Amino acid sequence: MGADLLHPVVLHHVVNSLQWPALRPLQEAAVQPLLTGEDALLLAPTAGGKTEAAVFPLLSRMAQENWSGTSVLYVCPLKALLNNLLPRLEAYTGWLGRRAALWHGDVTMGRRRKILQERPDVLLTTPESLESMLVSTAVDHQEFFRHLQAIVVDEVHAFAGDDRGWHLLAVLERLTRVAGRPVQRIGLSATVGNPDDLLHWLQGSGRGQRPARVVAPEAPAAGAMSVPATPPPGQVELDYVGSVHNAAKVIAALHRGEKRLVFCDSRALVEDLGQRLRALGVTTFLSHASLAMDERRRAEEAFAQERDCVIVATSTLELGIDVGDLDRVIQINAPRSVAGFLQRIGRTGRRTGTSRNCLFLALDGDGLLHAAGLLHLWAQGWVEEVVPPPEPRHIVAQQILALTLQQHRVGDQTWSQEWNGLSPFDRSGEVIARHLVEHGYLDTDSGMLFIGPEAELRFGRRHFMDMLAVFTAPPQFTVLSGRTEIGRTDPALLTAKVHGPRLLLLAGRSWRVTYIDWKRKRCFVEPAEGGGKALWMTGASPQGLSYRMVRAMRDVLLGADPPVALTGRAVKRLAELRHDATAVVNPAGTVVVRDGDGEVRWWTWAGFRANATLIATVSELADPTQRYDDASIRLRPDVDRAMLHASLAGVSDRLCLPDVTEKALAGLKFSSALPQRLAMATLATRLADLPAAREVLTQPARLAYLPFS
Repeated sequence: MGADLLHPVVLHHVVNSLQWPALRPLQEAAVQPLLTGEDALLLAPTAGGKTEAAVFPLLSRMAQENWSGTSVLYVCPLKALLNNLLPRLEAYTGWLGRRAALWHGDVTMGRRRKILQERPDVLLTTPESLESMLVSTAVDHQEFFRHLQAIVVDEVHAFAGDDRGWHLLAVLERLTRVAGRPVQRIGLSATVGNPDDLLHWLQGSGRGQRPARVVAPEAPAAGAMSVPATPPPGQVELDYVGSVHNAAKVIAALHRGEKRLVFCDSRALVEDLGQRLRALGVTTFLSHASLAMDERRRAEEAFAQERDCVIVATSTLELGIDVGDLDRVIQINAPRSVAGFLQRIGRTGRRTGTSRNCLFLALDGDGLLHAAGLLHLWAQGWVEEVVPPPEPRHIVAQQILALTLQQHRVGDQTWSQEWNGLSPFDRSGEVIARHLVEHGYLDTDSGMLFIGPEAELRFGRRHFMDMLAVFTAPPQFTVLSGRTEIGRTDPALLTAKVHGPRLLLLAGRSWRVTYIDWKRKRCFVEPAEGGGKALWMTGASPQGLSYRMVRAMRDVLLGADPPVALTGRAVKRLAELRHDATAVVNPAGTVVVRDGDGEVRWWTWAGFRANATLIATVSELADPTQRYDDASIRLRPDVDRAMLHASLAGVSDRLCLPDVTEKALAGLKFSSALPQRLAMATLATRLADLPAAREVLTQPARLAYLPFS
């Protein structure tokens, strides 16, 4: 039994303090490999006990091997998740007379000074805060991290899918150099389609050098789902409501007396729905990234204590933040991925005698089709693979600059050694290092590199803090009522022409703007009766659905029904969507349609990135505006059958990367520290989906004409 291998004190408290009759299967299976120092990826659904599966064996090693100093790092993608975990880890470390502490951007300087003086055994933090410690003159990072033995990365799939993952890997390699020893790496993740790949990615330069395993006793196979493919009736339900107003009415009427978590995929929709629910007398709380930390925390704590209530949230509550026992999850429209759906439905069914459940409320036809397509994929047992963004050259530039800050000077021929040969932070980055020197980001003298004036100018504000975050956030104004911060809003709301008072919608309430401090980006407000608007501009990086998701939506239009409960409204609206799409879906291939107005569209059903690739590859057919979306591409109005077949013949062997404009580079942080051609190549590669585009081009394309209405 794995539990018997735990340190006696840890086992005593598991039995007596937690009063657990036994460890869960994942926790049992994780004990032996983690005690022997293996790298590991622990897979389980939300609330599957992953934190304890990692921490109990590490605490046992800490006691058995007499670790001292800060020996374990626990890294999370969200500060709120760290805040939520701290009391648990404080209790677990306390069993052994050890300590856990928290270090992130919201932790006060006084608390940080105490941590530096009395180093905790376990430090909970973010990758950005780790790097800030490495470059800070106030932290003796050589002394602080020299006892490091193990790093736990929670929600590792959330890191790996974007540039924060590359940043995390690079920082872990630098920490390994500081510690002077291999450091055990343990990833915690929900279900993913490629767990072995994710584990190998997490190992970084240690891949193939250290033993590693995926621990997933409750997952039948890679790519399998964590909930049944054919759920009991009513467990997953799809409804069509047609508007936010109707969604609020349905939520208010259903499941009274229960605790409901409602997911929306935009902050503005959270605000709109929250305000409407409150107007219907529903006890409602809100959570999204543009609300002030105290506002979010109050909402989440109040929600955890209430019984008959609703919390409306973005994906910030998709991860493992504890908001108490939930009765229902409701999804407005659909999340972008099956993996996201698994995370969300996993918030329910934790109590004995309850089952996981999710009610989808589609606001429009597109939302209904997306939800049906997602549930069709889920029913097949398919989950997205986690794929790190390709060619992170801008992160290489950021890391070279951060390393120079950390060490004050680095050798111009030896800097790449700090990442232990991990690609792309190896010698392949020489061209980037040369560019940094040539353009003043770095100075050089006697074979050493120093921070240069251009880096000071672009990133030097607030002690280079802007250099330590690898994502670009659109500018926002802080909204204050008196001295209380409510959250942040987009400046476009403060500049738009209005008749009468300027009204904002934030935290589910309307506010009248009384004063705008343009220089300090602050906006002062007072409560208003109603009429407020919410707006946040999205990032510059393009959004869109994947090939598999859009193809599943096409399958639905061709007659596939997901095996879930469909309301009468959903059945009727799906029938209308199928009727309307008769001319643009074809089970044998793709369709090029010319309508009565002469507009020509190629209905590829290939997803946003594949369509971007296709429009670049067959540019001679494309409309000059280059308009495309998830499902179709607009072609020139004079395209005929002969032109179409001539252009598509053999083109799958010479695919082109999508075109990228200089304006698009604004969304790629640190792109200014790269040669422009490399920055544009990075964006083009990330916008492309070559395999999906190639698959589309192997299918026959039929030219059709829509009848005049």
